[in-house]
Amino acid sequence: MVQKIVTVYTDDLTGVESDEVQRHTFSLDGVNYEIDLVSDNYDRLFEALAPFIDKGRKTGRAGGGRQARKVPADGPSAEELRAWARKHDYQVNDRGRVPSAIREAYLATN
Repeated sequence: MVQKIVTVYTDDLTGVESDEVQRHTFSLDGVNYEIDLVSDNYDRLFEALAPFIDKGRKTGRAGGGRQARKVPADGPSAEELRAWARKHDYQVNDRGRVPSAIREAYLATN
C-alpha cells in the first residue's frame, strides 16, 4: 500500500491556497498572535501597523517572530517600489513581498 500526504497552505485572511503562505507572529497587549499569510497580505498587515511601529518603542523581540522593519509610515507602496526597481534594473517579482534590499536601495536614493 502507498500512502501520500499532501500539505495545503492556506492564507488565514482570504482562505486562498498557495505555496507562498508563511507564518507570521505579532503581539498586542501581552497576547501573542500567529497568522499564516501570502506576501501581499503580510504587506497589507505591515503597512497598516507601520504608523504604530514607527511611533512605538521596542521592548525586545516577541515570541520568535520576525523583527519589525523600520519603514516610514508614508513610505513607498509595494507597487511604487517595484516600478522603481524595474526602472533601475533590479529583478523583482510582480507579486509578493518586495525584498528588503530593494526597499533599502530605494530609501538610500530618495
